[in-house]
Amino acid sequence: MKVSATYTLTLAISLVLASVSSAGAAAKPVKVAPSTNLSTVSRDFVMPAAPSPSARPDPKLPKLGRDRHGMPFYHPSQLNRVVRTTAYTHSELDHVSYGARNAVGTQLKYTNQVRSAAADWSVYPLGTRFMIKGEPYVYVVDDYGGALVGTGTIDIYHPNKELMRKWGVRVVEIQVLRWGSSQLSMKVLSDRTRYRHCARMQAALREQSRHRRALR
Repeated sequence: MKVSATYTLTLAISLVLASVSSAGAAAKPVKVAPSTNLSTVSRDFVMPAAPSPSARPDPKLPKLGRDRHGMPFYHPSQLNRVVRTTAYTHSELDHVSYGARNAVGTQLKYTNQVRSAAADWSVYPLGTRFMIKGEPYVYVVDDYGGALVGTGTIDIYHPNKELMRKWGVRVVEIQVLRWGSSQLSMKVLSDRTRYRHCARMQAALREQSRHRRALR
């Protein structure tokens, strides 16, 4: 049964992340081995456009406070929002042991169509898809990071340190195209709660689930 459960979880993750293929079925993940041919992979990014005032928190919706960076938390019904973004790459010291793999063990993406991002899964659940204003790419949340937990910050994956530094820290406008799965996020995190950041995300997701049930 253990093998069957693992297979089921892997299949579920694959189905969620495969949904990004609707943005471009021919998109191929970045491969980081020295022999990899990167000719079909974007080596840069389009500069984001400035956020618009309409992307600020809607005053008609409940106020959800701000994170430690002073950025607002948004109500899930507001899909256009202004967020703080940072950048990371697989060759950083805190990621090098995982290689170019995301939190679910699949390849990190950086193509002309689909790109990976990390976030607090209790804010942007696994599989969440979004676009950054002014850019043509679809981003998929398939990773997380300890420094992101408790914030609305999104960490944008880049395949090398040069691009990572070029992105730096940017405040951008995003549009959520499709929310990911809180249930799948909790399932992936369930055997990782010995890590403090995973336990915090798991607890927040469970609280959200209890709150939703109470409102039914």
